[in-house]
Amino acid sequence: MKSWIAAARPRTLPLSLASIILGSFLAAGASLSGNHFSWQIALLAALTTIFLQVLSNFANDYGDAVSGKDTELRVGPRRAVATGDITKESMMRGIILMSILSLVSGIGLLVVAFLNAGPKLFWFFLVLGLLSIAAAIGYTNGKRPYGYAGFGDIAVLIFFGWVGVLGTYFLHTLTFNPILLLPATSVGLFATGVLNVNNIRDIKTDTMTGKRSIPARLGLQLAIRYHWGLLLTGMFCAIAYSFLTDAPATGYLYVLAFPLFFINGRAVATHKQPAELNARLGQLAMSTLLFVILFGLGQVL
Repeated sequence: MKSWIAAARPRTLPLSLASIILGSFLAAGASLSGNHFSWQIALLAALTTIFLQVLSNFANDYGDAVSGKDTELRVGPRRAVATGDITKESMMRGIILMSILSLVSGIGLLVVAFLNAGPKLFWFFLVLGLLSIAAAIGYTNGKRPYGYAGFGDIAVLIFFGWVGVLGTYFLHTLTFNPILLLPATSVGLFATGVLNVNNIRDIKTDTMTGKRSIPARLGLQLAIRYHWGLLLTGMFCAIAYSFLTDAPATGYLYVLAFPLFFINGRAVATHKQPAELNARLGQLAMSTLLFVILFGLGQVL
């Protein structure tokens, strides 16, 4: 059981929930002017996201092991399949189980959200859900894993940012507001920053095993500049949203989280050993969660 819990990587769950929390906060803020917010939708969306994140973690563990990308030189958390803690066959069964749970939970979410909205929206979002499952598995699996080709960053931006925030907001309100792309992009870029810290830590081993992440392609110094770009652009998008929506002072509460992003960027830029970045992964993930909570509170106060 300890091996399965470790393979699920529970520390990644707060980051995966950030977009759901922000989308729900935005919907709650919109409900003050007549749109609808549902706790049932928020909880089902969170449950579905947890299943998808665990699915992604299981699939990554499996894919890195069978492809040989995990070696004894790995600096990050212990991998279950590569170390023999969980067999490949057992992990595959775990992947199948989490795929089924994600699908069942997601369908339940869509039934609740679109009960009176007609079938077109249901089928559209079901396709999005299936794409999410495929993205979770395909990151390190299949003939051409997109994570090994350096496309993980754009996938994180899309699913942890745009799809997560805007999709959750739409499930609540059945409306789409283009300006919400700004806070959705903020969360997506911060989540991409977490992946980038992970990939900066693994530049050496990724290069040795042929994994072409963005940092492996750019080199350390350009990868650090890229990291600063993710953080600064994310902060700028949040401020732009507040300015364009004429937010009151409470709408800028999230600025209190900004020093944590600067601390993270500085630490990534000045680290000496790859292992030092392990703590920065969690720190950036929790900073993103704090940003989301403060941003959300600013929408409802």
